[in-house]
Amino acid sequence: MFHGIIRKLEGLGKYFSFLGELFRSITKRPFRPRQYIAEIEHLGVDSVLIILLSSGSIGAIFALQMIVMMQMFQAEVGIGAAVGLAMARELAPIITTLMLIAKNGSAMAAELGTMRVTEQIDALESMSIDPVQYLVLPKVIASMVVFPVLTLLANVIGAIGSYIISIYLHSIDSANYLDYMFHLLNPRDIIVGMIKAVVMGFITATICCFCGLNTTQGAKGVGDSATKAVVAASVSILLADYVLSTMMLEVIYL
Repeated sequence: MFHGIIRKLEGLGKYFSFLGELFRSITKRPFRPRQYIAEIEHLGVDSVLIILLSSGSIGAIFALQMIVMMQMFQAEVGIGAAVGLAMARELAPIITTLMLIAKNGSAMAAELGTMRVTEQIDALESMSIDPVQYLVLPKVIASMVVFPVLTLLANVIGAIGSYIISIYLHSIDSANYLDYMFHLLNPRDIIVGMIKAVVMGFITATICCFCGLNTTQGAKGVGDSATKAVVAASVSILLADYVLSTMMLEVIYL
């Protein structure tokens, strides 16, 4: 047990050392804009469908559960506001990040892990190319750009899913539903969710890339790294969400 704790602390120290290398690589040249654009397309455009399906489903499910509860108080018109606030502050960034961890985070770890065990990263270093600046930085920057944009999309689709369930399946008055939602939903709620998404994008990309770069033991190690990356990133963003929610409640809402 003691040795396990030591290994975990060593891994944490290596991760923060990796972050130091990442920050130093920001100012290094050359700057390769095509890589950043390609990563944004891969992480963002190719992930739109899964975000549409997941956020629409979450909005519809949450509305359905809220209808059951609100009907006891005859307050069905508040469903839109409840779903909008929950999606903007918490559900949209969390669901978006978890979906992207499953789709893109595991791919980052597997890609870099394969390059590590096949000595492609060693070949880059032998040519004086910094693998962190060349491989990792575009993924991190692209994630910080893509995650908030997809979170905003998740907000919209989640609200549409909630609207369809509430208005067309349960015959709630549309005008009162929308009026109540837009009255209570504040732009800063959406901004808070997008700020969370930026931080979660950074955490996701750095953890997954770190796990990939530290892959060992050949093909088995690639699978282990991808699994470790998904688990570590998922737990980390949930902890980060709690910390960010606490900070923003104190700074913004009070």
